[in-house]
Formats: sequence, C-alpha cells, structure tokens
Amino acid sequence: MNYKEALKHPIFKIISQSAKELQLESYVIGGFVRDFLLNRGDAKDIDVVAIGDGIKLALQVAKNLPSKPKVQVFKTYGTAMLRHDDVEIEFVGARKESYTEDSRNPAVENGSLEDDQNRRDFTINALALNLNESHFGELLDSFNGIHDLGNKIIKTPLNPDITYSDDPLRMLRAIRFATQLSFNIEKKSLEAITQNSNRIKIITNERIVTELNKILESKKPSIGFLHLEKTGLLKHILPELTALKGIDEIEGQRHKDNFYHTLEVVDNITASTNNLWLRWAALLHDIGKAPTKKFNKKVGWTFHGHEFEGSKMVYRLFKRLKMPLNDKMKFVQKMVLMSSRPIVLAQDLVTDSAVRRLIFDAGDYVDNLMTLCEADITTKNPKKFKKYHNNFKIVRDKIVEVEARDQVRNFQPPVSGEEIMKAFNLKPSREIGIIKETIKEAILEGDIPNDFDAAYKLMLKKGKALGLKIEIEL
Repeated sequence: MNYKEALKHPIFKIISQSAKELQLESYVIGGFVRDFLLNRGDAKDIDVVAIGDGIKLALQVAKNLPSKPKVQVFKTYGTAMLRHDDVEIEFVGARKESYTEDSRNPAVENGSLEDDQNRRDFTINALALNLNESHFGELLDSFNGIHDLGNKIIKTPLNPDITYSDDPLRMLRAIRFATQLSFNIEKKSLEAITQNSNRIKIITNERIVTELNKILESKKPSIGFLHLEKTGLLKHILPELTALKGIDEIEGQRHKDNFYHTLEVVDNITASTNNLWLRWAALLHDIGKAPTKKFNKKVGWTFHGHEFEGSKMVYRLFKRLKMPLNDKMKFVQKMVLMSSRPIVLAQDLVTDSAVRRLIFDAGDYVDNLMTLCEADITTKNPKKFKKYHNNFKIVRDKIVEVEARDQVRNFQPPVSGEEIMKAFNLKPSREIGIIKETIKEAILEGDIPNDFDAAYKLMLKKGKALGLKIEIEL
C-alpha cells in the first residue's frame, strides 16, 4: 500500500534527497503514520529512522533547508532534532536494544529497520512509510498494525511480558493510548501489565506525571484510571485514590464508593473545561474522605473535615510526584478545600452575605469552583439531577449580581493600614488588624457598602471602642 498523500509536507522530499546524498535509507515511523491513518489531523511531531547515522542525516537536512535551522544533537541517545516551519523532526539511526532489570535505559547497537520496529512499544506505533525515492510513500507493516488500528487494539509487537518488563513506562503508555484513542488493550497485554505493575517503581515521577496528564486531558479520563486500578498500577502511583475504593456497611448503613464517584466527576468536568489543573482538582477533590471516614450510630457514615484534610494531602501528593509546587498546586488545594461550599449554598436559602464570603474566599477561581461543584452532581435520579443544577444556576446568578454590586472578588479594604495608623497616630499594632477585620466582616455581612466613606466611619467608631484617640479626621 502506498500513502504518498501522507507525505505532502515539503520536508519529506528534503529528507529523502538528503538521505540519498548520504547513501542512507530513511523512513518516517510511529505517531505521524498512526495519526494519519486514523485521520487525527496533521501531526506536528515527526520521527525519522535512518539505516545508518541519524545525526548525520539531521545535519544534512538542515544544510539543505533554506532556513538552515539549528540541529539539537543528543549524542548519548544517538538522536538529533530540528524544527522547520510548524513541525518538529527527530532523527535516529535504526537500532537494537537490550535492557537490564533495574533500568528502562537500554544498551543500544546499530540495527535494521526490522530491528527498529521490534523495539517499538505497540504495533500501531511500528508502522513506517518509506522515504526512499524509488519506494516513496510505501507502507511497511511488519506486525499487522493496520489490522490493529482497524480493530482498535493496543498490542505489543513482541512478547508483552518482555516489552513491559524491559520498559515499564510502556504500561502507562498503553493505558494512555487506550484512553486517548478509545481502543482496547489486548488480553495478554493487560495480563502482562498486571504482572509487571510493581516495575513502575523504576520510572521517574516526572515521566509518570506526563502520562497521567495526557490521560486527564483525554475526552474520557475514567477509561485510563479504571485500567490503572484494575492492573494494580494506581496503588503504586496514586494510593490516595485507591484508598477511596469500596463500600463499608455497619448496621445496614452504607456509603457510596468514592473511587467510582470520583471518576464520574472527572468525566463530568472534562465535558466543561480543558483546564488540566481543574481536572486534577476533580480527581483529588475527595481524597480526604478515606482518612476522615467514621461511623456514627445516629447519623451514619461521616467524612467531617475531608476538604481540609484533602487540601493538605494535595501538597504531599504533588511533592511526592515532583509536580509543580507553585500556583498550580495552590489552585488545586483551594479547589479541594472549598469543594463543598457552593453545594451547601445550593441546598439552603442563598443569602447575599454567604455569596459575598464565597466570592471573597474563592477570588478569581469562583467560576472554576462552581464548575467543579456542578461536575460533582452524579445522582442517577433525573428529578434530583435537575433540581441540583437549577440550584447551582441560582447560585451562579447570585454571584454575578452580588459581585456587580459589592465588588468583593480579590477584596482590598477600602481603608488601608496606613490610613488607620495616620488617623490614630499609631505604630504597627494589633489594633490595626482588629479594625481591618471589623471593616471586612461588616462589608461581607452587608452591614456597610464596600466604599471608603462607610468604611472610614466604621474605622472611627471601632477605634473609639478600642480606646484610641483620633488624631486626624477626614
């Protein structure tokens, strides 16, 4: 079969000509070919295999390109990369690989195209298109990858037990591709992943998180997390989630399975937002329920303070997985900490003061918080589902109304600490904090408007109550 139409980008002719000049054979392989055959759009990452020196081919291609792009060379791995127009091309010489038990970094030696296809993780990623002039565009399919693409199967070219044991990252990649493409992982592969799941410990946390992010960025992340749990990988990566699995029963009282509930919430929020960190918040919003779960004879199962405990667990989880300990983590923490606040509002009479406090505490993230809470509605009762969503709409409308009037998002006191010090001729002291807190509470409760004059009057009144002498009055 010939797929010249896949190679319309001018870069392929230049690679072909450059390989001919060096008397090398060259092939495009992997994701570019797979995605073309799946009609997933134009891939921006291209992997090129040379039978010979891949670095030399990269340098020759750069020389033949009018833009003369810079070539990044990675001698340790025998690879090189360049960017041209809108694509990134990686070059490698065809090779054989062999592994040791304690590392996923292989020993490498030169090989044939078949050797290179053998080392690929999945049959659908071992498909290659010929870039040589005489056979330009011809498909090379040593492992019947076309068949597996058509049948939506994730399958390894060689023995899956060896493939996954050699490089355990492939276990996560199998699950990630199954999630992204809505493919099935063949039975032998699933069994091999389960048998080798403890090998994931030799993979760096950074690599693991990259795959988790790609699963979370897919259309239905629950597919991936169910595979991770069933194969035993999840307990090694995110034990906080597996701890949520199961239903306990005492005296006929049960609670819902918070693991499966969490996956429903993640799928729900995926339909509403592409924000990766909001999806992380959905994944972690209930992790505090496992350590706070208790049974009370009068009220049944309780999870008091699970939001606070969960927000602390977020920090420990991010640190363990070497995820960014920055504003992204703080965002996830805040979402987890506040995840029940709008739910309580939606169940009760929505007061202006309660909405002001919600806006004050959530700041710029109040819309994200509402999206999370709406995703948290997983009831299968149509009447309840409609009622809860209608209640959240009331809360959203109230947020818009209150914020337009009172402007408490990212609240700054109308009267500053410096103005309080000047009015009472004070040095930094606890009285200043007391006055500022009094003003803030009065605004949030709706006792005074959020403006300078009203706040200044209250400042004077509170200062007098504290026994402070007014030095200057505006």
